[in-house]
Amino acid sequence: MLTKLKTNVKSLRWFYLFFILLVAPSTTMAESSQPFSIPGTSIYTLKSEKLERSYDIYVKIPTDYDNPKNTNVTYPVIYLNDGPYTFQVASGSLHLPMGNSHKFERAILVGISFAKGEGGMASRVRDLTPHVDKTWKKYKTGGAQAYLNFIANEVTPFIENKFRADPTKRTLSGQSLGGSFGAWVLLTRPELFSNYILTSPSLWYKNRFIFNLEKTYAASHKDLKATVYFAVGEKETVTNGIRHPMVSQLEKFVTALKLRNYPNLKLKVDIIPGALHETTFPQGFIRGSHWIFGLD
Repeated sequence: MLTKLKTNVKSLRWFYLFFILLVAPSTTMAESSQPFSIPGTSIYTLKSEKLERSYDIYVKIPTDYDNPKNTNVTYPVIYLNDGPYTFQVASGSLHLPMGNSHKFERAILVGISFAKGEGGMASRVRDLTPHVDKTWKKYKTGGAQAYLNFIANEVTPFIENKFRADPTKRTLSGQSLGGSFGAWVLLTRPELFSNYILTSPSLWYKNRFIFNLEKTYAASHKDLKATVYFAVGEKETVTNGIRHPMVSQLEKFVTALKLRNYPNLKLKVDIIPGALHETTFPQGFIRGSHWIFGLD
């Protein structure tokens, strides 16, 4: 009996060895290095004659967009600056809640790339800063007005002509300089977007000019019609190596807006526990999207 058992074990070992040798070559040949792509997305290149530069526009349509039953349905649009980073995060984080589970209102995502042929930091610093700051030696600043005109006069018309986009339901999302850019848009062209998701806004830029802009707006306006979500990481403080007290600056800015008692301004701010400047956007974006688009 013992001899028979040893023989069976030996036979099984040979069988497994033969099986591995048989399967291994086909497994190796099945390997591929093709890049992963995000379903439902497309890329368009817009060449701006006024800016004399081009930007890629990343677009993701909702899962039910092509359903024959929805041919008359229009969708909100979320516009994201710093597209090479933010578009990927937004696409992944909204895939389930805006997908078959339908926990959020479905929306079209639009990411705006950095200017083609330019470094990402150089492009974003120029495009997202409203005023020239000569203390910035490495990068040009002060191109936000031209960039905003590009968004208003070229990007949004392109999206709304090509897709079933609702022009009354535009959301602007931005992180860091993109967040302060959004706050500047809110106070200079508030009619352009109905919603804002602004994370880690760099309110310190140009000696905190945004605070004087807020006062100037309040002096000549009785209302500010917008839904605005702000978020900042708990660790975005000088005690954690950040050059500017971003948490307290955001709290001060939100307090100033609240004290105006604008009838049609909806505000929410989150200080995200444990979050760094580098990790606030994913958490803040999904929280802001839940607050604005959530159906539960």
